[in-house]
Amino acid sequence: MRIDLITLFPEMCERVLSESIIGRGRKKGALQVCCHQLRDYAHDKHQRVDDTVFGGGKGMLLIAEPIAACFDDLTETLGKKPHIVYMSPQGRPMNQTVIRELSQYENLCILCGHYEGVDERVLEAYVDEEVSLGDFVMTGGEIPALCLTDAVGRMQPGVLAAQECFEEESHYDGLLEYPQYSRPQVWRGHSVPDILMTGHHANIKKWRHQQSVLRTAQKRPDLLQKRSLSKEDWEFLEQQNLVEQSQN
Repeated sequence: MRIDLITLFPEMCERVLSESIIGRGRKKGALQVCCHQLRDYAHDKHQRVDDTVFGGGKGMLLIAEPIAACFDDLTETLGKKPHIVYMSPQGRPMNQTVIRELSQYENLCILCGHYEGVDERVLEAYVDEEVSLGDFVMTGGEIPALCLTDAVGRMQPGVLAAQECFEEESHYDGLLEYPQYSRPQVWRGHSVPDILMTGHHANIKKWRHQQSVLRTAQKRPDLLQKRSLSKEDWEFLEQQNLVEQSQN
């Protein structure tokens, strides 16, 4: 997969995406990430990419032509148009379902807005969808774009050690992840659950699933409204006196 970021701060993005798991994935060729300086596509000597807003109002707006020129250049380089995402508080909220969908594209381009946003005409002409990190406003789209790149990038084959590394995590299957423990077996008087020391894989798998259901019911009962639980799951929650809470 190739991900292209269009930004006013490519050095900032490169620094983050060159570290840790994503950085290692890039180095071994499991993921390609390219950061483009929007100012390189400006048509004046001052590399200006913003202007005042028609109709009045405070702040500046990213103008259409440099963004369109960057999109056109990228499309020519790739030989086809990538799936273009604009990071915006008006977009659909980022969650694991969105991440799974976006991870299926061969080429993904992420536009980072700034100032008061982006000229609406270039969004209408090029952008396939808008995605939001949450119901709040940030100074720019770089941090949301980095979050999206990290979440999508780690799902690409070869970036993580094994597919199970993300398939068993919170939100992947609609449930929160079960609690996990490491050495020592007893830490400050608190012991690892006995079942994890038995080596009985089937029982451990069942316990982990039940803990995921329990943790979701306790912390995010709203998620259970979107996921079908088995009869055994509901019986387990009833034993924990959590059925009524989970159904509300």
